[in-house]
Amino acid sequence: MKSLFKLIFSVAALLAFTVSSYASGIINGAGATFPYPVYSAWAYTYYAKTGKRINYQGIGSGGGIRQITKRVVDFGGSDKMLSPQDLSKRKLYQFPAVVGSIVVVHNIKGIKDGVLRLSNKAVCDIFMGKVKYWDNPEIKNDNPSLNLPHKVITVIHRSEGSGTTWNFTYWLSHICPAWDKKIGYSKVVEWPAGKGAKGNQGVTNYIKQIPYSIGYIEYAYKLQNKLKTVQLQTKKGNFIKPTIDSFKSAAAKASWSANSSFYIPSNLLLADGKNSWPLTVATMILLANDKPKSNKATIKFFDWAFKNGDNTAKQLGYVPLPENIKKTIKDYLEDKVLK
Repeated sequence: MKSLFKLIFSVAALLAFTVSSYASGIINGAGATFPYPVYSAWAYTYYAKTGKRINYQGIGSGGGIRQITKRVVDFGGSDKMLSPQDLSKRKLYQFPAVVGSIVVVHNIKGIKDGVLRLSNKAVCDIFMGKVKYWDNPEIKNDNPSLNLPHKVITVIHRSEGSGTTWNFTYWLSHICPAWDKKIGYSKVVEWPAGKGAKGNQGVTNYIKQIPYSIGYIEYAYKLQNKLKTVQLQTKKGNFIKPTIDSFKSAAAKASWSANSSFYIPSNLLLADGKNSWPLTVATMILLANDKPKSNKATIKFFDWAFKNGDNTAKQLGYVPLPENIKKTIKDYLEDKVLK
């Protein structure tokens, strides 16, 4: 596991080409940092096997949507699903690539990974800046056996347009009426508290550096950096740890449809079931409808990844798409994109 993470981030420079045209023979993508670890690992192995380069830059979902809309890149990555209307407006196609999860992580000395419980209200009040200290009764009530310190909570959040932020704030809006009324959800919001950082890696670095901080990141970054997660409440209200099984449980509840270009308004958030992680997310690939050559090459890459990349995805903490959904995606792409 450790060697795989080291490989991914050590080859980042190798894959970081600045060429922005398929004429170069390189397929260029940009967008969500959420799937960057798995896309980078797939791209590295794909090049070793085929000699074909895939360059994916993690710049945030907002940047990925903008760049594919402007045809700067060959494909975009977004953790925010685009509606059929938005896809039509931007002249894009969309399909899911892999399932992952958002986790809430902390840097509290003496508190082990996966032990701290934060209720929906506690998470909301922390990120709204209402709960300012770790020994606040709102936190202590759910953690009577923990020695929580009287230390200021430092909230870390994303600073740029982020699909991870869209999903996290969508979740907050649906578990917390106060958040929904005052802040709402979007790729960029007016955070009432905390420090901003760029990308999942930026938030991760701040959490590691700042004692008693809290933030939200994709699960692969937690694994790579050995950060400590909190237990959250499921849609049923029970506390649950973030595990691959809990991500799978949520993913199994997804209702995919090629007719809507795989759009689900809530993504996979707040899935039914007492064992379903509430912050499970599918990350999407966006293709322009007027780039047939680069689309064909991009689809070849993801077709290869769907056939050969499941084990890598699992090692990095992602959930591969079910085989029947891969078949639905293949039919969708053949009908809409490769026709």
